Amino acid sequence: MPKRDQLLSELQGEQDYGVLLLAQMDAVPDTIQLIVATTRYDDAAGGLRDQSRYVIRAVGVRRHQISVGIFGRMTFTDDHPLLYAYNTPPAGLFFRGTPADPNAALIDLMQAYAGTFGPWHHIPDFINTARPLIDLLSGGGDLIGEMPRPLADNLAKALGHHGLETKIVEGQRENAPPATVLLLDDSVIVASAFSIDPFGKA
Repeated sequence: MPKRDQLLSELQGEQDYGVLLLAQMDAVPDTIQLIVATTRYDDAAGGLRDQSRYVIRAVGVRRHQISVGIFGRMTFTDDHPLLYAYNTPPAGLFFRGTPADPNAALIDLMQAYAGTFGPWHHIPDFINTARPLIDLLSGGGDLIGEMPRPLADNLAKALGHHGLETKIVEGQRENAPPATVLLLDDSVIVASAFSIDPFGKA
């Protein structure tokens, strides 16, 4: 069984928990090493019993936010809003016109933004901050922002509902391997690749 499948299988049960014991930068640039223990809650002992320990090495790290401690869910995925900034082309979103109700347009724009990213990005990430967003929308036309293409598409739809003309100018995606996300509950690492190896005694 591949090490990733083995690790994930040890965290599938209701009584299974992971413990992120250590996170450290590696000597290689943009590399992070994690030591993770898999455990199972033992009713008789009233606590967690170790199952196995693993070293997870993230190579080509582009973003990380890590909290050491117990976690319940571990996921590796290539389909996540955090990956839009790395795996999709960048785009400039321009608009022309003035909405009849700028406040309603602003609300729809914010809802489209939240619908794209959920809790992972918040305005003003990727948004033109030269002036307040309500003033920007009321100004007759301008650059809304430079952003990942999926966000540009969703914001353009929201602006279109208010009769605004939009134009998306797509750029070139950076010449780098596609990124993957590792999620440990609220901890996150975005990297080009992950390797997993047993650590110490099982």
